[in-house]
Amino acid sequence: MKKILIKNAQVVNENQILAQDVLIEGERIAKVASNINVPDAEVIDATGLHLLPGMIDDQVHFREPGFPTKGTIATESRAAVAGGITSYMEMPNVKPATVTHEAIDDKLDRASKSSLANFSFYMGATNDNLEVIKTLDPTKVCGIKVFMGASTGNMLVDNQETLANIFKEAPTLIVTHCEDTPMILDNEQAYREKYGDDVPMVCHPEIRSADACYKSSTMAVELARKYNSRLHVLHLTTEKELSLFKKKPDYKSLADENISVEVCVHHLFFNSDDYEKLGSQIKCNPAVKFPSDQQALINAVNDDVIDVIATDHAPHTWDEKQGNYFAAPAGVPLVQHALLSTLEFYHKGVFSLEKIVQKTSHAVAERYTVVERGYIREGYFADLVLVDLKQGFTCSDENIYYQCGWSPFNGYHFHSTVKTTFVNGHAVYQDGKFDDSQKGQPMTFVR
Repeated sequence: MKKILIKNAQVVNENQILAQDVLIEGERIAKVASNINVPDAEVIDATGLHLLPGMIDDQVHFREPGFPTKGTIATESRAAVAGGITSYMEMPNVKPATVTHEAIDDKLDRASKSSLANFSFYMGATNDNLEVIKTLDPTKVCGIKVFMGASTGNMLVDNQETLANIFKEAPTLIVTHCEDTPMILDNEQAYREKYGDDVPMVCHPEIRSADACYKSSTMAVELARKYNSRLHVLHLTTEKELSLFKKKPDYKSLADENISVEVCVHHLFFNSDDYEKLGSQIKCNPAVKFPSDQQALINAVNDDVIDVIATDHAPHTWDEKQGNYFAAPAGVPLVQHALLSTLEFYHKGVFSLEKIVQKTSHAVAERYTVVERGYIREGYFADLVLVDLKQGFTCSDENIYYQCGWSPFNGYHFHSTVKTTFVNGHAVYQDGKFDDSQKGQPMTFVR
């Protein structure tokens, strides 16, 4: 059994930062202590580095099957581990959509052969697959994705009776995209009448408005309360919506909470002022909103009203993004730079390292009841990331790993660097080099 000894790290874990050594044996953490010596172990000197539990990203779109020019499980998981993400949960709006047991099994098979990070897949809800949802194995499927706003194909659930039955019958966590489609369509028409097809990109947060978000989020919360459902509201973007959620000071209680909420890195990092420079590069649904919303979201992370930080990684090709407002698709590639962009808030004195680890690892593991991941604990899987907080790098075309080949961070200088990422004890990424000799594993859940 291979042994790796990480020496002299600053370990960020469970609201503490301690100088510790960590011994990995095989796939798992064997020992965590102030001083460990093992003669036959490979030693990694982590002096000056911080060791974090790997980020668990609860919301990605890796585009497989169906959209290989945008991304694949192989390419996007590669970018993810380079960014310190060791596990991800992938969305169902691919082609064919993940709305059957067979589609889940197909994606699990694909990932087992090509994913460098650990993985799980959502079952997508439609207006007509309630019987499939009711028969899910909650220990193997991370959750049920309900698009309560605009989506593609048959993925928009707009039948009120169906929505009620999903919230009533779901055997696992329900996650929701909350935007009110009729309000958005009315706004689109009004702006089309004013500008024609050439609507300025800065109008996106007005078209996909705070009111549209709030109306849909309110419906989701009311349904969850009515049916005692386990609800996780994805990618919150507005100050107005925060009134729907309560402070949860103990992240370890998230496994028992009925309602939780997530924010994504781009909604923390960017605001409406950035459309002038970046345009469609930051066009996403729900939209990047206004500076006041951005600040409210940042405050809500620190106040523990927002529980989880994720990405909603959703790549499109550069050519696709060059269309006008109505033609350019919504979605941003993010997994490679998610943890790094969150660490920028540490460098600015906004988030502590302990808070970042809580929101990107601990809280996700608790909310989804992930088996033995999300912490640096003896006996847990060795999903770890070594970061250098003193060595920065500039994002450029030459160091972007996304299949789409671009990033809204292009040209931005990050103040931290991901040095090494371990997935199940395997150093899959180290100093810019990948070792794909071992693949990630399916996550499992205690439910």
